[in-house]
Amino acid sequence: MPGNDEVDRIVDAWLRERPDLDFAPLQVLSRVGRLAKHLDRARRTAFSRSELESWEFDVLSALRREGAPYELSPKALLQQTLVSSGTMTNRIDRLVERGLVTRRTDPNDGRGIFVVMNPDGLIRVDAAITRLVDAEAELLATLTASERERLASLLRKLSLDFD
Repeated sequence: MPGNDEVDRIVDAWLRERPDLDFAPLQVLSRVGRLAKHLDRARRTAFSRSELESWEFDVLSALRREGAPYELSPKALLQQTLVSSGTMTNRIDRLVERGLVTRRTDPNDGRGIFVVMNPDGLIRVDAAITRLVDAEAELLATLTASERERLASLLRKLSLDFD
């Protein structure tokens, strides 16, 4: 078993001061929060090396996961990125300005549009996801494959109530 970490020290101090409380949730969620900070730093680095902001990666990766021709309606992008329609319109506008996506009229409905990823967007999102997967693998390097699978399963169980 590894040595004590900062969360252990924090919980021990609280137990000394407030022995009437159950600090088991802090044992888990404080570590999740601390790890999230490391993950956020790794993501920002991976994205910035590909000259993308995290929100740009979110939109481009939704298009990339869709497969060729890498297009989605703004409504589908809203559902995948969990932002408001006004925010998505602004994001699409900014991605168009950067030359990472274009808008295309829906041939089946002249009022509708598709957002289509351009070749530069594809290059950037592919580079970013490669860097991100490598960085995340480093964060998990101390765990065995079976430990990673078990952790993923437990986190999935916990997150199902929030998705």
